[in-house]
Amino acid sequence: MDDLNLKRLHVAIIMDGNGRWAAQRGLPRTAGHRAGITAMRRVVERAPEAGICCLTVYAFSADNWKRPKTEVETIFRLLRIFLRIETLRLRKNGVRLEVIGRRDRLPQAALRAIERAERATAGGERLHLRVAIDYSSREAITRAAASAIAALGPGRASSFDLLGPYLEQALIAESGEVDLLIRTGGEKCLSDFLLWECAYAELVFLKCMWPDFDAAELEAALHEFHHRERRFGGVPRPDAESTPPPARVYAFPKPMIQSNQSSRQEEHA
Repeated sequence: MDDLNLKRLHVAIIMDGNGRWAAQRGLPRTAGHRAGITAMRRVVERAPEAGICCLTVYAFSADNWKRPKTEVETIFRLLRIFLRIETLRLRKNGVRLEVIGRRDRLPQAALRAIERAERATAGGERLHLRVAIDYSSREAITRAAASAIAALGPGRASSFDLLGPYLEQALIAESGEVDLLIRTGGEKCLSDFLLWECAYAELVFLKCMWPDFDAAELEAALHEFHHRERRFGGVPRPDAESTPPPARVYAFPKPMIQSNQSSRQEEHA
């Protein structure tokens, strides 16, 4: 691994505002989701050049099943179209795709498309693209804790010195902690997204709707990030204002697609 990869960042994005973007233009909400796919393509293409090694995007939360059935169906249809069109491009550009979240509730056609895209892009080493679908951070933490308790046994699981490493392994072993979280659409909350991983993340909330997010918006958010001092509980450095802090080390993970799929199927059988 070269020095550049060691300095790259884990950036997470809550892609919010598709529906409002469409409403402002007198369009159906589904038009906003289509425009949102274009925005995602722009960000994925720009991310490696901007110093991002891992990009996690919030595409569909566990709570989004509450939306109208027609909207949910359109979202998954657009997901299939995106994967069919973009998989070859992702592979050529060295992007490894991984979908995180529950899989037992996904439409079978979408699940098959996800698995094909993951297999096809498994060798990518330029960008680790993680797409959160049917995802809940609280649920992920609960599952990780339950697995850790089962592995350690009731007596040993009461010690955080033992429990903590199990949770770390389950939640951030592949992706690392989030360095920067961006949310578009004007809201200022995390919406059950990567709660553990964002413990020390820098947060940037933007008014622009997700379909309007482009490379310039990404660069601006990264510029703000690099001019913040990240102390991680320590004290300010004397040169903090003049010298941006270094990025935290991100070790690019090896693909674990088959084992991940098997474990998810066992969890939700």
